[in-house]
Amino acid sequence: MSGHSKWHNIQQKKGKTDAARANIFTKIGRELAVAVKEGGPDPNSNSKLAQVIAKAKDNNMPNDNIMRSIKKASGELGSINYEEMIYEGYGVGGTAIIVEALTDNKNRTAGDVRHIFDKFGGSMGTTGCVSFMFKRKGVITISKEDVTEDDLMLYALDAGAEDINSDDEEVFEVYTDSNTVNTVRKALEDAGVKVLSAESSMIPDNYVNPTLEQQATIERMLEMLDENDDVQNVYHNAVLELDDDEE
Repeated sequence: MSGHSKWHNIQQKKGKTDAARANIFTKIGRELAVAVKEGGPDPNSNSKLAQVIAKAKDNNMPNDNIMRSIKKASGELGSINYEEMIYEGYGVGGTAIIVEALTDNKNRTAGDVRHIFDKFGGSMGTTGCVSFMFKRKGVITISKEDVTEDDLMLYALDAGAEDINSDDEEVFEVYTDSNTVNTVRKALEDAGVKVLSAESSMIPDNYVNPTLEQQATIERMLEMLDENDDVQNVYHNAVLELDDDEE
């Protein structure tokens, strides 16, 4: 994953094994449960749920799985209550890392995340120790094969987007206020623009440039965090430029 783009990471997730895909579905299922608990089971009146459903479809999650998760969360099939937890700290090379988790056992999750920080030479800190370096934004990714930058700029600004990042070789990233990502996505799709993904993300204000050796360590750390069932999202400010054969 490059320092300014999540798209490479999204590609890797979508291309992983069936076991990893099932892990993604499990994580999205928890997000659906929390969204239903907070705002009810109707996506028309629950914008957070609508956003998670769109994310589920972006990741090719079957409709049956989506509906089962919503019914389970709304009490029709029983329910498990998940708590949202955020962990912050540093990885090697001064990399700032934020871990978002949904858990039914805070002690287990905190221990697991701390172990991963320690295992790869990092240190987990207190709440707020690195989050001030990031801003919450909506991020919509669009293939560069589907639209020109000039057209996208016109559509995005009309839809209420804040900015467009064209640094990635394959995709544009449209930045929005985190609360309007669904609205901007719909406006872009109504204009005929194919959206690859749309989600709320934490965008770093500045980036660090670890050595190649440090990048390899960070990549392994991020992979281990991603494999943890309780971990939903991981954000960092490292520029990672390793090729697959270098990892």
